[in-house]
This record gives sequence, C-alpha cells and structure tokens, in this order.
Amino acid sequence: MAEVIIRPVTSEDADALGQMWLDLVAYHRRLSRDLPAAARGGQHRYVRRILDRRDDPYTCALVAEVEGQVVGFVLGMVVDLVPDIFEQPPAGFLADIFVEPDARRQGVGRHLVHALSDWFRKCGIKTFDWHVSSDNAEGLAFWRSVGGRDVMIRMRADVETKHD
Repeated sequence: MAEVIIRPVTSEDADALGQMWLDLVAYHRRLSRDLPAAARGGQHRYVRRILDRRDDPYTCALVAEVEGQVVGFVLGMVVDLVPDIFEQPPAGFLADIFVEPDARRQGVGRHLVHALSDWFRKCGIKTFDWHVSSDNAEGLAFWRSVGGRDVMIRMRADVETKHD
C-alpha cells in the first residue's frame, strides 16, 4: 500500500466523511439490530458537528488519505466523567473510526488509532475508551491488537409490557 497520510478533517472531506459514516452505521446495523440505523440526512448533521468542532481543543477529527483519496477517519474527544463523584482524571473517548473495506488490513486503522493516541497524549490524557459491538469479531481482534482490553460489558434488555 502507498503511504498513509493522517491529517485533520477539512470541509473538503465532507462528502467522503458523510458516506463513511453511513457505511459505519450500516455495518453496525448488519452486526446487530440493537444498534441504531442512520436517521434521514443524519450524515449531513454528523459532518456538520465535526466541522463545527474543528477548533474545539477537546475534540479531534482525523482522516486517513492514501494517494489523494480519503480512506478512513477517526473521531475522538476528551471527557471528564463526573469529577465531583469519581476520582478519575479526564480520559479520552474514541467515538467513531472507519476504514474503507479495500483499505483494511493495510495499517490504516492502526495509523488512525496511533495518531489519535498521540493527540490524547498531548492533551495530558493517559487512557481512552471506545465501544465495540460484541458481535464484531474482526473489530474485537483489531482492538486487542492495538492494546485494547475488556473493561466493562454493556448489556441491553427489552422492556416487557407485562410482568407475571
């Protein structure tokens, strides 16, 4: 594969970013019907929120480019989890990551994660979290390969209409 360039998101990335987000949502939806579908026009609102936060010192949005084509993105942010209740320093949260299928298994995702990790480090952050579908075997393998470890399992139950 050619050189992978990781750079901040620009307004010129809007169309590619919107399509990748739709593909990410569709991928998760195929994994589990418990995960939400994209709202009509959701990709436009998603991109607008990212572009509006480009100067936010607590948000980082990066794209991966190969031979002039955007082939992936990552979105991360610094979060402070209820500091008046928990003794926990601010942490990072990797909200979204996506790599085009043709660019997978070529180091693009790893480059994105490392670039975001570098940004977290510059922010003084020592750990970051993310969510991964329990049905995503490929994703789980990737996350473990970059140092991820299981911390908590998120579960869901349907609300019953009647209790016996």
